[in-house]
Amino acid sequence: MASIIKETESIKQAITLINLIDTSKFPRLLSRILQKLHLKAERSFSEQEEEKLQAALSLEKKDLQLVLETISFILEQAVYHSVKPAFLQQQLENIHVHRDKAEAFGVAWASAGPDTTDKFRQQMFAPKKLEKVGWQLNLLMGQSTQAKMKSPQAVLELGVSSEECEGVEKLFIEFSHEELFAFYNKLETIQTQLDSLT
Repeated sequence: MASIIKETESIKQAITLINLIDTSKFPRLLSRILQKLHLKAERSFSEQEEEKLQAALSLEKKDLQLVLETISFILEQAVYHSVKPAFLQQQLENIHVHRDKAEAFGVAWASAGPDTTDKFRQQMFAPKKLEKVGWQLNLLMGQSTQAKMKSPQAVLELGVSSEECEGVEKLFIEFSHEELFAFYNKLETIQTQLDSLT
């Protein structure tokens, strides 16, 4: 079987951070992520827990996010490809994950992998389908408290449909420049993950 994890720049950066995590704390982190991996709408950690994790793992917020997303991605790939623990460990060592961390992945996958895979299989998959994308740019020039200001806002209109209901449901999402940039980066991550599957 070919490599299940493509070594992108963000994966390399995340692996560098993962390799620095205290080996005694890493298995608990993996276990928690595996417990909630199948719950896409729910985060593995609350904001308060993430703040504690930042301190415990000595990571900046953005670095912690990258580590959590990468661990989740690796485990999702293991689910998707139904890999054995030893194969997962070897794949991780091939992309320069230290042996102790790769072994921790293998042990966690051996104990929770089958259950996690079953949970993914049991999920009902009836997504909404994107039918239409529209956008507009709004520029806020002032408020009652501030006379001169320029605050650009992008409004994204998504037309989605599902098998349960007829017609197209419209979703409107407003973004500031920073929010739109963060959304764009998330889309880039998704695109990279899709590319690695093809």
